[in-house]
Amino acid sequence: MTKHIVTAFDTDLRDLLLKLAEMAGWVERSVEVAVDALMTGARDEAEGVIANDDRVDESDREIESDAVLLIARRQPMGDDLRVIVSSMRVSQDLERVGDLAKNIAKRALIIDGSFQHRKLARGVESLARLVTSQLKRSLEAFVERDTDKADEVWRHDAEVDALYTSLFRELLTYMMEDPRNISACTHLLFCAKNLERIGDHATNIAERAIYTRTGEMVAADRPKQDELGVDVPEPNLPN
Repeated sequence: MTKHIVTAFDTDLRDLLLKLAEMAGWVERSVEVAVDALMTGARDEAEGVIANDDRVDESDREIESDAVLLIARRQPMGDDLRVIVSSMRVSQDLERVGDLAKNIAKRALIIDGSFQHRKLARGVESLARLVTSQLKRSLEAFVERDTDKADEVWRHDAEVDALYTSLFRELLTYMMEDPRNISACTHLLFCAKNLERIGDHATNIAERAIYTRTGEMVAADRPKQDELGVDVPEPNLPN
C-alpha cells in the first residue's frame, strides 16, 4: 500500500511538472513571437500571441488547482512540498509574462512596422535578446534545480535594468530630435518596460529555483541598476 501511494504521488508530481514545462514553452514562444512581430510588423504573429494568451491563463488555473489538490491528498513535506508550492509561484510568473508578451503584441499591431528609422527599434531588440535569455535560463535552473545557473540569472538582473535605462534615454533623445518619432517611440518605451518586467519575473523564477533546492529564500535586495527612478503606468490597451 505504501509503495502504491508513493508511486501515485510521483505520477501526480510528474504530471504537474509536465504541465508547467508545457506552459513555459508556450510563454517563451509568445515572447519571442511578440518581439518578432514588433520588429517586422507581422500582424498574423501578433494576433497569434494575443489569441494564445487564453491558453496560458487556463494552464495557470489548472496548475494551481492540481497543486492544491496534490497537497490536500498527499500531504507532502520537505523537498516535495517546496517543489509543489514553487510550481504554483512559477506558473503565476509565467502567466504574467504571457500578459506582458500580449501587451507587446498589441503594440506591434498599433505600430504596424511603421518606424521612421530602423535604428529606433535596435535597442528594444537587444533588450529582448537579453530578457529572453534570462527567462530561458531561469526555467532551466528551476527544472534542473541548478542553483549556480539560478544565481547567474539573479545577478544579471542588474544588466537588464541598465540596458532598459539606456534604452529609455535613447528613445527620449529620438523623440526630441524629430517629433515624427514620438508616436512610435512612445509605444517602444512601453514595450521596453514590458521586457524589463519580464526580466523581473525571470529573476523571480530563479529565486524559486534556489528556494526549491536549498529551502532558503534569496535576500530581498536585488543588484539593481535602474537609475531612472520612475515607473510610468501603462495605459490599458483594447483586448
